[in-house]
Amino acid sequence: MNIRLVKPVTPGRRGMKFADRRRVVASHRPYKNLVRGGKQSGGRNNRGVITIRARGGSAKQLFRKVDFKQRKLGVPGVVRAVEYDPKRTAYIAHIVFADGEHSYILAPQNLSIGDKIVYNETTKIKLGNRLMLKNIPVGMMVYNVELTPGKGGQIVRSAGTSATLMGIEGGYAALRLPSGEVRKVLETAFASIGVVSNSEHMNIKIGKAGRHRWMGHRPRVRGKAKNPVDHPHGGGEGGSPIGLKHPKTPTGKPALGYKTRNYKKSSGRLIVKPRSRKKK
Repeated sequence: MNIRLVKPVTPGRRGMKFADRRRVVASHRPYKNLVRGGKQSGGRNNRGVITIRARGGSAKQLFRKVDFKQRKLGVPGVVRAVEYDPKRTAYIAHIVFADGEHSYILAPQNLSIGDKIVYNETTKIKLGNRLMLKNIPVGMMVYNVELTPGKGGQIVRSAGTSATLMGIEGGYAALRLPSGEVRKVLETAFASIGVVSNSEHMNIKIGKAGRHRWMGHRPRVRGKAKNPVDHPHGGGEGGSPIGLKHPKTPTGKPALGYKTRNYKKSSGRLIVKPRSRKKK
């Protein structure tokens, strides 16, 4: 995928960058049996309470039913199309299996129409194939990795990401995740070969506030612009500072670098090396 620049005919389009999907993504409509209407929650939970702020008002989007488990073992499939999914950063691939079943999966980088893929405990090491971690060579890049065998892929699913298999020992596979964390995963868990598609997603520039509103993001109000009853940074006269040694979240917890992971979590023993903080 390439990044497409536009003419700066308006201030909003100056510096705006689009994803040029014409050579990658099919132009036809999604497969009817694998989509449903997308429901907009506006950041609210089942009780109507806002749990995610500054959400709502997006354009209508169809929800694609993406298969993260990929448990159709031993049945070969052919890539019918690579499509755009408005609900995620990566592209999805439309797979048609030998028995006539259709499915959507996360598309890896460089997957083309007509390519064949297979899911099995052990199969050929090929782009898009899915197999157990214990049968994947060390040093291979994988994505859509299971944490619990049979539950489906839970990590390494966003655009341009991949995990590197560092080694296998004692029934566990050591994976270096995109965050820099090295974590143990059961060797019987499944993972797909390759790197998630749309690696240039990070280079897209929204350009104007209106385009962000189409995506369902509403304006955010600065904490220091609020009243003390609404935010820890609120109050004061004019452009006064926050008045705190460290910034806080709207609920009063420390922000910017504060570790929120529960140290009593049982899966903490599986983390060999914690995630590394990226240097700016």
